[in-house]
Amino acid sequence: MQTANAAHVGAAGTARSPADYWKANVRILLTCLAVWFICSFGFGIIFVEQMNSIQLGGFKLGFWFAQQGSIYVFLGLIYYYARRMNRLDREFDVHED
Repeated sequence: MQTANAAHVGAAGTARSPADYWKANVRILLTCLAVWFICSFGFGIIFVEQMNSIQLGGFKLGFWFAQQGSIYVFLGLIYYYARRMNRLDREFDVHED
């Protein structure tokens, strides 16, 4: 039985603590949230006037980001997060495979 403070040996053979795993997880999560915020709130609301000077498929880019672009970015972030967390799980040897 391991305690919460026990160090784990990762895939690289180095001792990694659960706190290191959590820090890496939170860093990935905050990065994804920052990208999501910039794309959805920033491009679709705050910078909409500047973005509308650019056309994409006949639509103003600010409108496109507000309606569809942020959804595509969100789907990309889900894919990125899943891949990155799988890699992090392997680094800390907590993967489910």
